[in-house]
Amino acid sequence: MSFVPVVPISGYAGWTFLNRTMEKQQAAFTASASIQRDEDYFRERIGQIDSAEDLVADRRLLQVALGAFGLDADIDNRFFIKKVLEDGTLSSDALSNKLADKQYLEFSKAFGFGDNSELRTKEADFADTILSAYETRQFEVAVGETDDSFRLALNAQREMPELAAKSNTETTKWLSILGSEPLRTVFENALGLPSSISAIDLDQQVTAFSQKAELVFGSSDPALFSDSEQVDKLVRLYLLRSQAQTSTLSGGSVALQLLQSSENASGTLSLLL
Repeated sequence: MSFVPVVPISGYAGWTFLNRTMEKQQAAFTASASIQRDEDYFRERIGQIDSAEDLVADRRLLQVALGAFGLDADIDNRFFIKKVLEDGTLSSDALSNKLADKQYLEFSKAFGFGDNSELRTKEADFADTILSAYETRQFEVAVGETDDSFRLALNAQREMPELAAKSNTETTKWLSILGSEPLRTVFENALGLPSSISAIDLDQQVTAFSQKAELVFGSSDPALFSDSEQVDKLVRLYLLRSQAQTSTLSGGSVALQLLQSSENASGTLSLLL
C-alpha cells in the first residue's frame, strides 16, 4: 500500500502541522512501493527513448514524465503531447509557446526533443532531474487527495519564488499566474477576488489582480514573492479565506472528523511527531 500523507486537521493549523512534518512525510512517500516501482522503470527505460514518439508510445514512462510537470491529466492526449514535444520551445510558433499553461513549455524544454541535436534522455543526470520533480509533484497530489487546498498551497510555495525570480515584466508574470489554474485559485482567494472575474477581459483581470496585490502586499509586482515571508503570507491568506468559505461543519462534526482522521492515521502519525 502507498504511503498516505497525514493531514489530521484542515485549515491553517493543518498546514502548520504538514510543514512541521514535511521532511519525514516526503521521505516516507518517496520510499513507498508504488513510487519506487515507477522510478525503477523510468530509470531502466528512459535512456532507450530517442524521440517524442517513443515516449508517448510507452504509457508508463509517459505517466512519470507528465507527472513531473503536473500534467497527469493529459496521459490520454498522446497526439497533443507528441506535438508539444516535437515543436520544442525555440520557435514563437511552437505549440508550447502558444499555450497559457507554461508547464507545457517547461515539459518540452526539459525533454528537448524539438530543441536539441543531442538527446537529453541520454544524459547521465536526466532521470534524477525528472524523478526529483516527479516525487515533489506526486506528493502534492497525494496531499491533495486529503485536502486539495493544501495541494494548491504546496504548489504556490514551490512555484512562486521561481516565477518571481524571472526577468519577465510584471504583466508577463501576472499572465503566467492567471494561466496557471492552481496559482490563479490561490491568488483569487488570497486577494478576495470572485472566481467570476475570469469572465472579464484578460487585461482587466491583470489590472484587478495587480491593484489588489498592491493593497494586500504593498506591491503590484509578483517579483515580491522572491521573499519567502511574502509567499508565507500569500499561502496563509489563501488558507484562512478558504477555511472561512467552507467552514460549515458543526462542532460535533469537526470532532468526529478529527477522530476518524486520527484513527486512520494513528500508526503513521506516531512516526512523524
